[in-house]
Amino acid sequence: MKAIITGITGQDGSHLADLLLSKGYEVIGISRRCSVDNTQRIQHLIGDPKFKLVSGDITDVHSLLKIFQDNEYVDEVYNLAAQSHVAVSFKQPGLTWDITGKGCLNVLQTIADLKLNCKFYQASSSEMFGDSYDVDTHGNKYQDENTKFLPQSPYAIAKCAAHYVTRLFRESHGIHASTGILFNHEGERRGENFVTRKITKWIGEFVGWHQENPTVFENCQLTEYENLDTDYIYTEGKSGPKFPKLRLGNLEAFRDWGYAADYVEAMWLMLQQEKPDDYVICTGETHTIKDLLRCAFEVAGIEDWEHLVTIDPEFYRPAEVDYLRGRALRAQEQLGWSPTHSFKDLVKLMVEHDLDANIQSTP
Repeated sequence: MKAIITGITGQDGSHLADLLLSKGYEVIGISRRCSVDNTQRIQHLIGDPKFKLVSGDITDVHSLLKIFQDNEYVDEVYNLAAQSHVAVSFKQPGLTWDITGKGCLNVLQTIADLKLNCKFYQASSSEMFGDSYDVDTHGNKYQDENTKFLPQSPYAIAKCAAHYVTRLFRESHGIHASTGILFNHEGERRGENFVTRKITKWIGEFVGWHQENPTVFENCQLTEYENLDTDYIYTEGKSGPKFPKLRLGNLEAFRDWGYAADYVEAMWLMLQQEKPDDYVICTGETHTIKDLLRCAFEVAGIEDWEHLVTIDPEFYRPAEVDYLRGRALRAQEQLGWSPTHSFKDLVKLMVEHDLDANIQSTP
């Protein structure tokens, strides 16, 4: 079996490559050329005889044509490439559209034009639901494959376009094209500008700093220095050691968080089905960002954490998505898929990873 993965250098791309290689696949990863190294997540794959990294860009259909012509007998194509940060999409809507929306069209059109006999996966997103949800008989809100989309960001709009174009090519070109409507999925490979990893990385760095300044909890004071837009934690006055507080936005947003390595298995299972379909992939639980903070600080052994966090309006979205909780009955029944990591498992895994990376070894 041979698979092409766009977005190979991202969190999901690296986990999916691991999974496919473990199943004996040959994996071709497409990566945009950058002036700095962006292969940190796949460094362990470089040199694997069944893994090949090629330079390409899904916004450039000619580069796609060349790659697919060189790999004519590919069995599966996974489109994971995207400008995937919601906040950035408000600042760069055109770029987000070109990569996240039009990029999917370019991949599908290439498959259709070359008449490739391969299966296709599109990474859709729970952000497409926006403020929309259904209510079950017990009054609980949820989203599944039948919930209408009401996107609240340029990112979500671009994802909706890619989702619909996948269905169009499935119906009009007969391509085995499935979509996974993935709810938030995190892990130790998550980008540091996403709120979950921002929190766990800050905790790791803070605990490392505390190790160097052990009186911080005994004599912890807070101040806002003149001409600075953030609070600091310090121990010996303004001239002493200090550490910036964790700056966050809306702590009351509810999200359905799972582990990324679990979710890429669902992607693979979709392409093993006889017929293509759309699947919600989620845990079925929802937690606020404040819940995540509480759990993360607990893993680090910090009970009194609220004074370490400051709310910054800069991190509020222009249009907020307040509540996401998926229902994955179709995936459970048709794919036999369910998550293997709980919310607490996920947070513990991420915090311990960042603690290990930052805590200095004791002499």
